[in-house]
Amino acid sequence: MTIFGWAFMSAVNKESSLHLRAHMSSKYSIRNVLSAACLTFGLAVASAHAAEISTHKHEHGTASVELSLNNGKKWVTDEALRKGMQNIRAVMQPSLHDIHIGKFSGTQYTGLAGKISNEISHVVANCKLEPQADAQLHIIIAEIMDGVDAMEGKVKEANRQAGAIRVMNALDNYAAYFNHPGWKPLRH
Repeated sequence: MTIFGWAFMSAVNKESSLHLRAHMSSKYSIRNVLSAACLTFGLAVASAHAAEISTHKHEHGTASVELSLNNGKKWVTDEALRKGMQNIRAVMQPSLHDIHIGKFSGTQYTGLAGKISNEISHVVANCKLEPQADAQLHIIIAEIMDGVDAMEGKVKEANRQAGAIRVMNALDNYAAYFNHPGWKPLRH
């Protein structure tokens, strides 16, 4: 039995421990129980993450708000937003040539989409903007996530390349409407 198993056994009272040992017929029983518990927890976390992204996209995919400036000025950003958007730009830039000439594979699109989706999850969880700026950001995020869906092959009406172009357009819109000191547009 592992150290974790002994720690678990000592955490319950002696009678429960004896009862549990009596039902453990193989040396892998605790491992199987722990594996199942970890798998269940992992699936629950993944489902919650997917639901958060789905809900976020749904809320903003149907928004009737159009991108606009803040009384003629770009919207204020915070560190979490700037970092996430910079990271998306950084993962997109090296792929642009192959995307434009049609040499980016389905596997590459899926991998790139996963990286972008992870960054969006981080932005959604950590970005704290004032409500009007947040509403504008949601338009950008919805555009990015629509592009990610196409890159993953989930949108029948759009090919993967069109999804990548949608993400690039969203990054251009981000630069046009949000104040991100030092932002460099994608070279495409």
